[in-house]
Amino acid sequence: MDRRKFLSASALTAAGAGLAAPLAAPSVARAQETFNWRMTNSYGPTAPFYTVGPGSPTDMIEKMRIMSGGRLNIEHYAAGELIPAFEGFDAVQSGVIEMNASNSYFWSGNTFAAQYFTTVPFGMSYMGHMAWLFHGGGLELWHEVYEPFGLIAFPMNSTGVQLTGWFREPIEDLSQFNGLRMRIPGLAGRVYSAVGVDTRLLPAGEIFPALERGVIDAAEFVGPYQDRALGLHQAAKYYHTSGWHEPATTGELLISRAAWDSLPEDLQMIVRQASQAACLESLIWSEAVNGPALTDLIENHGVTAEPLPVPVIDALREATFDTLETEANASEIVRKVHDSYFAFKADHDGWARVSEVSWFKDILEM
Repeated sequence: MDRRKFLSASALTAAGAGLAAPLAAPSVARAQETFNWRMTNSYGPTAPFYTVGPGSPTDMIEKMRIMSGGRLNIEHYAAGELIPAFEGFDAVQSGVIEMNASNSYFWSGNTFAAQYFTTVPFGMSYMGHMAWLFHGGGLELWHEVYEPFGLIAFPMNSTGVQLTGWFREPIEDLSQFNGLRMRIPGLAGRVYSAVGVDTRLLPAGEIFPALERGVIDAAEFVGPYQDRALGLHQAAKYYHTSGWHEPATTGELLISRAAWDSLPEDLQMIVRQASQAACLESLIWSEAVNGPALTDLIENHGVTAEPLPVPVIDALREATFDTLETEANASEIVRKVHDSYFAFKADHDGWARVSEVSWFKDILEM
């Protein structure tokens, strides 16, 4: 009797397993599927940070390949290799490619709200900006802003604070901005326009030739290391250091929503974690190289590095908040992002004053 019961139970177990196998098969197959994607980039093939090096898109691609065991393979195309530098948004939206590496403020023509996710003039530092994105609702708002376009995005790197830029003549008075031709992207470009600057949006590879030939009178790019790599110090010698316009410039990993939804959950998590890790790795690399580069520019290349005069900063601050309020009043989604950002900033500023700011003042006074 015991033997018959054992055989009967075994038969039922086998039958159950046979029924379960077809249900499990699709998820098993999905977990083994290989994805071969393409990523374009707004920056050139050798650009430090933006294309190559620690925390760069190509570095992140390799890490995702390794972490996925070869299941997520992404082919990278620098600016101009597949599409022009500033056409990534449209290319991903149309499904021509799956990913693009850039900065969201380049897409202000599609939606003004996108600019808040790169940086905000007179806004938060790297720590505050990242805290808003990951723990203050910023990332969810980023996804909401891009939802009508069939896109999703994640922060993928950060330069930290950027410097004002390079000028043929030092800025000593606000009146010098009137008619000044300057390469400057994002919200800062709108602010400069409000005080009379003739702003230009140029890809990185076109900045030095334009400045050298006098097509523009001034140019902003990133910071000492990367500006030196472009040779901007060879075309202008006055380097204003005030970082009012981009206190925490964050990169964007733009992804087709349809492509994203096709990834199994584990690969989605790999993309999320790899991009978040790149935000830290790229920042600490930038912090490591900018100090020596600035010293080299000053001591060996005849560069004068000074902050903007306080009255000029005050005028730029006023123009910034006039611009932001005007745009927020004109769009419901911009207002939603704007209010979220500045509500978080108000809370974070209180902590920053007794942590970052007071600590930094103590160091300067030593």
